[in-house]
Amino acid sequence: MTTQRTARTLHLAARPHGFPTPDLFTVHEAPVPEPAPGTAVVENLYLSVDPYHREAMDDGGWELGVPLEGRSLGRVTASRAPGFAEGDLVLHREGWRTHSVVVPGEGGVRKVPAYEGVPLAAYISILGGTGLTAYVALTRTLEFRAGQDLFVSAAAGGVGTAVGRIARLLGAGRIVGSAGTPAKVARLTGELGFDAAFDYHDGPVGELLAKAAPDGIDAYVDNVGGDHLEGAISVLREHGRIAWVGAISQYHSAHEPPAAPRNLFDIVEKSLRLEGVMVRNYRDVQEELEDFLVPHLQSGVVVPDVTVVDGFERTVEGFLGMLRGGNTGKMLIRVAD
Repeated sequence: MTTQRTARTLHLAARPHGFPTPDLFTVHEAPVPEPAPGTAVVENLYLSVDPYHREAMDDGGWELGVPLEGRSLGRVTASRAPGFAEGDLVLHREGWRTHSVVVPGEGGVRKVPAYEGVPLAAYISILGGTGLTAYVALTRTLEFRAGQDLFVSAAAGGVGTAVGRIARLLGAGRIVGSAGTPAKVARLTGELGFDAAFDYHDGPVGELLAKAAPDGIDAYVDNVGGDHLEGAISVLREHGRIAWVGAISQYHSAHEPPAAPRNLFDIVEKSLRLEGVMVRNYRDVQEELEDFLVPHLQSGVVVPDVTVVDGFERTVEGFLGMLRGGNTGKMLIRVAD
C-alpha cells in the first residue's frame, strides 16, 4: 500500500525572463494513480534538481501546464509490470512529482541493485546520472590517465565533486577546482581532495588558474563555459583535452549568450581536443561505473556529496537555491523516507 492517497505534481505555468521565480510553478493534486498492465506505480523518495532544468524552462524545453520531468529515485508501491515488485527501488525520469507511473525499460527506467552499505542518496548522485557523467567525461572523453593534471569548473557542484572523487581514484596528479564562494573553495581543498582551488570572482579565470597550476594542466572538465573555457584553453598544455559538460554561465541568458572564448584558435595551435559530453549516449557504462565505485562507497573511501532539501513543497526552493549556488555536491529533494 502507498503511504499517501494524494499525488502531487509540479507544472511550469509560464516561461522565465532571466532568473526563474517561484510564481512560474504550480502544484496540482490528484488521487494516486493505479498501474495499468505493463506499468508500475512508484512513490518517489528523492528528486533531482539539475542545472539543465533551467534550459528546459525556455522555449523548446518543458511544455507548459504538464508535469515536469527529472531524475527520481522511488519505491514501487503497486505493479503490473513483469520484474517489478512492491518494494523495489527504481530510478526514472518521471520526477518533480510525489508519485510516478513507469514502464520498465522505457526512458531510462531501471531497477536499482540493492548494494549493502550504500546509502540511498548515492543511487541518484554519484551512482546516478551525475556520477555517470563525471565517469564518462574522465574515462571516455578525456581518456584520463594516472599522473595527469586536471582542472574542474563549478567543482563544488554535483558533477564537479564527482569528477574530483573519481579522478583521485584514477590516480590524478594535481586537481584544481573553481567555485563561487570562499567557503566552497575551502571545502574543495579541505574535504573533497582538490590540491588547489580558487574563487572565480577574485579575478580573470585564466590568471587564477595559471597561479593554481603554474605548470599547466592536461585536461579540463567544463561545467561553466564562457570565461572558464577561455581560461582553461590558455593554461592547457599541448595535446590537452576538454570535456564540455555544461554551460552554467549562459543558462539565464539563452537569448543573449556570453561571448565565445577569444582564444579559440589556440585549440589549433596547441592541438587541443574539445568534445561535448552527453550522458545519454553512454548508458552501457552504468554497470562499469558501479563496479568501480560501489566497493569505495561500501568502505567509506567515497561518500555521496549531496545537499538535501526536505519536503516536496520545497522542490522549487531547492531548484532555485541550486541555481544560485546554494549547494555543495548534488542538490536533492527528499520527498519521503
